[in-house]
Amino acid sequence: MPRLKTAFAAALVVLTGALAAQPANATAAHNAKPTVVLVHGAWADASGWNGVITRLRKDGYPVLAPANPLRGLASDAAYLKGLLATVDGPVILVGHSYGGSVVTNAAGADPDVKALVYVSAVIPDQGESVFDLSTKYAGSKIGDNTIKTVPLASGDADVYVKTEGFADIFSADLPRSTSALLAATQRPITYGALTEPSGAPAWKTIPSWALIPRDDQVIPLQAQRFMTARAKSHTVEVSGAHAVLISKPGTVTQLIETAARAVD
Repeated sequence: MPRLKTAFAAALVVLTGALAAQPANATAAHNAKPTVVLVHGAWADASGWNGVITRLRKDGYPVLAPANPLRGLASDAAYLKGLLATVDGPVILVGHSYGGSVVTNAAGADPDVKALVYVSAVIPDQGESVFDLSTKYAGSKIGDNTIKTVPLASGDADVYVKTEGFADIFSADLPRSTSALLAATQRPITYGALTEPSGAPAWKTIPSWALIPRDDQVIPLQAQRFMTARAKSHTVEVSGAHAVLISKPGTVTQLIETAARAVD
């Protein structure tokens, strides 16, 4: 009899453990959060997302912030598509500035991309370029007197924002010391990438959210309002400059998580 009781008790422990594990696993699977992929734009790098990444990770979101090549719209989008193919499960795809064009071109054929989030971004329709949309309305301070170009062997040219004007144009709401570092470490974009026509836009089939900084000196406010209205994006406007992903990481994170919950 003691042996029988011992065997029964052991079996009961195993069975209880198995039953307890099932709802726990089911809950974990149900609560699995989408991967957030953050795509930076011109004159920046992935470190600009650091404040957003910290907050997303704290809230349990897997995050990737790849280096956007900034060499050409089609080739940059192809690079991002290749990265997305390595991600299992649903994705929230976020683009800042020129990165908005890249996500617009990369996401369309990927069924795992559940939402697009645009942060002070270019949101092109087919055939439009970053240059077209940035100059559609007055207000951008990007021009011949504020940029410098470096010729490339390919016949194209790298485009930089001049250091002395970088803070006022790109990051006016950040400390001058921070802007100086951003200016010194900026990654150039090719002229070809800025003028290359966009392909079929993913925002026509994927729901989108957008954050517009009202003091943007790179992409005019009126242009951003036009693009987000056309894309039917769920839009939030805030005070801030073009580098709002750095100056207001909490606001950017909140919008990304709102999009993630909406498509869950």
